[in-house]
Amino acid sequence: MISLIDVYHVVTATVPLYVTMFLAYICVKWWKLFTPDQCVGINKFVANFSVPLLSFQVISSNNIYKMSLKLIYADCVQKFLAFFVLIVIIKMSDRGGLKWIITGLSLSTLPNTLILGIPLMKAMYKDESDILLPQIIFLQSMIWYNFLLFLHELDAAIPARTMPASSSTSSQGTGESETSLEVQSKEDEGEERGETRSQRKMRILIILMKVGKKLIMNPNTYATFIGLIWASIHFRWGVDMPDVVKQSITILSSGGLGMATFSLGLFMASNSSIIACGPRMTMVAMGLKFLVGPALMAVASIVIGLRDTMLKVAIVQAALPQGIVPFVFAREYNVQPAILSTGVLLGMLIALPVALIYYLLLSL
Repeated sequence: MISLIDVYHVVTATVPLYVTMFLAYICVKWWKLFTPDQCVGINKFVANFSVPLLSFQVISSNNIYKMSLKLIYADCVQKFLAFFVLIVIIKMSDRGGLKWIITGLSLSTLPNTLILGIPLMKAMYKDESDILLPQIIFLQSMIWYNFLLFLHELDAAIPARTMPASSSTSSQGTGESETSLEVQSKEDEGEERGETRSQRKMRILIILMKVGKKLIMNPNTYATFIGLIWASIHFRWGVDMPDVVKQSITILSSGGLGMATFSLGLFMASNSSIIACGPRMTMVAMGLKFLVGPALMAVASIVIGLRDTMLKVAIVQAALPQGIVPFVFAREYNVQPAILSTGVLLGMLIALPVALIYYLLLSL
């Protein structure tokens, strides 16, 4: 059973995050130290500098030759199931759009394993979690954050193509009944009806090429591949990184999550309410995070064949609160940042009791 000292370690890991958020909040709300443009610039720094260095550190320090294939498969199946379920829900609710899929995936499948997960899981499952949790963190940094960036860039490329060339149509006489966006939408629909299959393929290819160019220029892509290459060399031949390089990366990456949390506090201060997405979307976000995510991981783990402690670790880590990095990306691309900020804030508040409930249920 979890001891009081274990609870203390979890609280010790969580409280500094709230201190950072509170300082950022009062910097904008009370002291007016940062303008909105400066807040956006800070988040851009985090997305393009702090997060890539953090990803490199996580990936390069993981022994890729000793990873559990079953855990990898279960993690991939969970993401696939979440993607499928979200598409079905969005189609049924008639609330279409890639933005909602991105938001749903961020909430249900990308938990905060790096800060909160390590002390909490170690308190529950001791040394077993030390083996499994770094692998889950590795998969997040190596695969899923990059996949999330791909979806963000894809979403940005699709509205960019359908956006009207100018706003002159909507600003003309008051007798007009259609905005330029509506006119453009109808023109696009007409074009699509007359398109041949080869033309559609060409449009898709152009969009994918644009997305590919964006991802190639993204620092997180470089950090991922360099980190993977270094991990392959280090754990294969025992080659150590020079201390001057290692210390430089450590200093720069250690502030990554702190800066991400600071950006979260700045965003909260820029809104009229801390819970910016409203009560209904808050309930949806909490349901995705603490019910749908663990349920999908349980199904995926059982199907793949995870058993005993490995199964429990997989399910409980899925019930951890939403990670901060998805919020940074959502803020950078302006894709539902209000919902994700609420997910982080409330998720960390109720993370301990929720994790304990799952821990007790799985112990029966």
